[in-house]
Amino acid sequence: MAAGDGMTRYARQQILPEIGAAGQARIAATQVLVVGAGGLGVPAIQYLAGAGVGRITLVDPDRVEETNLHRQPIYGPALGQPKAQVAADFLRALNPAVKVTPHVAWATPANAPALVADADMVLDCADSFAASYMLSDLCFAARKPLISASALGLSGYVGGFCGGAPSLRAVFPDLPDSLATCASAGVLGPVVGVLGALQAQMALAVMLGLTPSPLGQLMRLDLDDYRSSAFRFDAAPEPEAPHRFVARTDVGADDFVADLRDAVEAPIPAAPHARRLTVADFGPGGPLPAPGQRAVLACRSGLRAWRAADRLRAVWPGEIALLADTPDIPEGETR
Repeated sequence: MAAGDGMTRYARQQILPEIGAAGQARIAATQVLVVGAGGLGVPAIQYLAGAGVGRITLVDPDRVEETNLHRQPIYGPALGQPKAQVAADFLRALNPAVKVTPHVAWATPANAPALVADADMVLDCADSFAASYMLSDLCFAARKPLISASALGLSGYVGGFCGGAPSLRAVFPDLPDSLATCASAGVLGPVVGVLGALQAQMALAVMLGLTPSPLGQLMRLDLDDYRSSAFRFDAAPEPEAPHRFVARTDVGADDFVADLRDAVEAPIPAAPHARRLTVADFGPGGPLPAPGQRAVLACRSGLRAWRAADRLRAVWPGEIALLADTPDIPEGETR
């Protein structure tokens, strides 16, 4: 085979006894869905494409901003351009054998089921807890592996969920007290770089069937003092009544819909019949759906909806759904 062909490109990994020609074939036959092309997604997709993963579907709604570049260096020449498309072009140049399909869009309950169905495994590189739980629900139902990571400041975690292992909800059944983001609390570039690379490593280990499996394993890194820890959660129980996310198109006229945003934040409510309420309105003495109604609680990120659902669940036993009402962005556009 000529220089530059597959034999040369993958020689240093194929020589590993854990890979060989058969393992390389498994890598090439795998389709991976990557949600998020930011600080976690950038290192993950580089190593997946470099390893020869056959197909990568990349979902991200954002455009490149200058504040991204300290942790997303592949975007240097592309300020203002859609990340998913720029990343796809980068990966095609890195490894022309990899088929890359970019989607400039949010991953939502409306489009995610089809995206997950088409993939063999999913990497959650999104900066959104709503997306993480939604992807976990879909992967758990489909028994597809989910490699999820999160980073903030100088620490973070990466874990292998679903695909026969417990879900993300089993390990994180409740939200933390504070949901800071990289924009509000900051993050150092190498921190997300390490965690994104670990996501790629875990994904490749699943493709190759390496043991012990990364599914059911969680690793935490604290790079402020260079400590790491890990544990297995193979026997973690699933929550009995989890709050699940739905798409705006799933909201019906018969639902009890509460929009937790005011008219300034959301001039157009989540549904024409939505009531403008706050988290504090729910609980003892607060509004209740009628018997047989489903409660749909909406806000932008899903955080207020989750907290309102906790308060409503304490006084009402019916069905509750959450709506993280991110904007609908047509393919090729972003906001």
